[in-house]
Amino acid sequence: MNKDVIKHVRGETFFIDDFPVPEGTLYAAVFDSPVAHGIIKKLEVKKALESKGVKAILTAEDIPGENQIGNIIKDETLLAESKVEYIGEPVAVIVADTPENARAARSKIEIEFEELPVITDPREAMEKGQLIAPPVVFSSGDTEKSFAECDTVVEGRVDIGGQEHLYLELQGSLAIPDDNGGVKLLSGTQSPTAVQRATANVLGVPMNKIEVDVPRLGGAFGGKEDQATPWAVMAALAAFKLKKPVKLILNRQEDLRMTGKRHPYSADYKIGLNEEGKILAYEVTYFQNSGAVADLSSAILERTLFHTTGSYFIPNVKATGYMCRTNLPPNTAFRGFGGPQGMFVIESAIFKAAKELGKSPWEIQKKNLLNEGDYFYYGQRAERVNARKTWDKAENIYEFNNKLKDVEKFNTENKILKKGIAVMPLCFGISFTSSFLNQASALVHIYTDGSVGISTAAVEMGQGVNEKIKQVAAKVLSVSADRIKIETTNTTRIANTSPTAASTGADLNGNATLLACNSLKERLKKHAASMLGEEDSAKVEIKNETVLHNGASTKIKWEELVSSAYLNRVNLSAHAYYATPDIYFDREKNKGRPFAYHVYGTAITTATVDLLRGTYEIDEVDIVHDYGKSLFPSIDKGQTEGAVVQGIGWLTIEELVQNEKGKLLSNTFSTYKIPDIYSVPDEIKIHFLEESENPYGPLKSKAIGEPPFMYGISAYFAILNAMDSFVSISLEKIEAPLTHERVLLKIMGAKRG
Repeated sequence: MNKDVIKHVRGETFFIDDFPVPEGTLYAAVFDSPVAHGIIKKLEVKKALESKGVKAILTAEDIPGENQIGNIIKDETLLAESKVEYIGEPVAVIVADTPENARAARSKIEIEFEELPVITDPREAMEKGQLIAPPVVFSSGDTEKSFAECDTVVEGRVDIGGQEHLYLELQGSLAIPDDNGGVKLLSGTQSPTAVQRATANVLGVPMNKIEVDVPRLGGAFGGKEDQATPWAVMAALAAFKLKKPVKLILNRQEDLRMTGKRHPYSADYKIGLNEEGKILAYEVTYFQNSGAVADLSSAILERTLFHTTGSYFIPNVKATGYMCRTNLPPNTAFRGFGGPQGMFVIESAIFKAAKELGKSPWEIQKKNLLNEGDYFYYGQRAERVNARKTWDKAENIYEFNNKLKDVEKFNTENKILKKGIAVMPLCFGISFTSSFLNQASALVHIYTDGSVGISTAAVEMGQGVNEKIKQVAAKVLSVSADRIKIETTNTTRIANTSPTAASTGADLNGNATLLACNSLKERLKKHAASMLGEEDSAKVEIKNETVLHNGASTKIKWEELVSSAYLNRVNLSAHAYYATPDIYFDREKNKGRPFAYHVYGTAITTATVDLLRGTYEIDEVDIVHDYGKSLFPSIDKGQTEGAVVQGIGWLTIEELVQNEKGKLLSNTFSTYKIPDIYSVPDEIKIHFLEESENPYGPLKSKAIGEPPFMYGISAYFAILNAMDSFVSISLEKIEAPLTHERVLLKIMGAKRG
């Protein structure tokens, strides 16, 4: 059982805003830009500084180090200097004795701008040369030659909306100065080392003077990988300058306004097939709406390119990606990290091609699935491929052919309601695509009473990584998981941490834990052998907290063994390091083996559309998923269910809207809708694929966090399939999200076919 869940339900869990603060703590509020693009002509803080309880107002001029927090590309200031690039860009930090006084003073700051033109559309940014970095091109084969040999060539456009993270715990940090000229930060971040590095850079101190501690996160979904950094650094700056603890917690309105979202994309595609439905060539151009600064956009675009062909083998491919600079908050990591956008475009192309060929989309999908030994178009050989296994299993156990007949029968008998069906095959690469990030450490202590403490770089954010690491340690040491405590994530215990992201948290940190525990186990076995007068420690094992000798139980229990080991000066602490083997990527050639392995699966989704009102319901999502040897089946099942619903929300009801001035209009729970109990699928069925093992995962498991998100794509096409069974829907431009209003407008604008 995931015991964190019990504490959450009882309200016993401590998050950043719950920890008791030191005496004399001050509170910070952020003054952010009210315009999306402009030159600052005047910034007057005198009235605010004289406001009740205000201790200081900090601007870019007060930064002792470098005013720069950009992670991959150094283009993001902590506080605006002479120009602003988006609504919500931080300009000043107000520090006062209470949060209320800090926010009251904020309204007294006077600022004047020379407003500049605002760009919110990535295609417009492209036309005006507003690119954050040069375009990136991945290719294989010869698409131009291949298109000439195709029987059918289909082209189209896809526009994909963004998505708000809407994590429960808001962005925030508590900064406490120490007596050594440094700062300790309680931070709600997925990237402790990124916060540490940026804080040290801004304060002009070495990294060893900045300690970052992450107790846990109340949700993140990628939104706290890079975007938790500025709030921690601002709190640290104030604490460093004032020599007082400073707490900075955004409220919901501030969080929605100031933080980036999932990247919206616009894309043009061209797909060529033979008359049998085999895809011979595919070209796509992605226009990524990156926002005002880079953030993680380059890495996200790269992962889009890696997942351009989805679960399919296509011999001739060319994909081009543009990072388009717009005057919106910097868009950022979100579950799937660019992969969903790439997969949605290829599925859109297949849907349109199927209509052109008079076939069903699933005929083309199945015909083009990856096989063992195929090569991804970026050069990696497909190994341990379970694409067809999961497809065939889903077809069989969920009786796909009968589902098709039921949908056809329903549609024949009903005029206003129509059902649709769609299949989504999954192939998602696991590893950070920047190879150097694929490393982790674990520090394991066995205390003299037999209890165990484990520190890793993994950040618990509701995904159950702590429980999975516990399971690894419990199985290796053969002790009860109740003996094990997972410590907070702290940069002084585990240095140079990679983010808990890319679905690698359990893989990297679990493997490091496994290595550390194996080291401890061997020491304890050797000592147990000496206790028994046995020279060969191979004849000794520890099983269920008891020492066995030649397979027979001895009277030596775990506590006695540990105590004796300590008294005989056996080291009961182990530090281990793990780096994912066999991965590399050449960014000059855009070829290599960027992923340790792939996760596979298949989802079959049915939906019912009300043609009169434009509303719909997702009836059922039936999944066969490749978990490897699951470390914790109930956690993996829960992660799958949550990911599916989040994926459905992205492509159906979650609509981000800005006006032409770059102001977010969907900025409340009444204007931004996420799936609730009435809009989730009536039923989600999940089958764990048998006979799947993964040599790269701890105890042969596979990652789970991101891959199932892609199953939500099938809901979009199930709705589209239902609509197209009634009227011939135009597919010249496929737009997401497919809101109720958009469904109704498409039906009204279509011709009865």
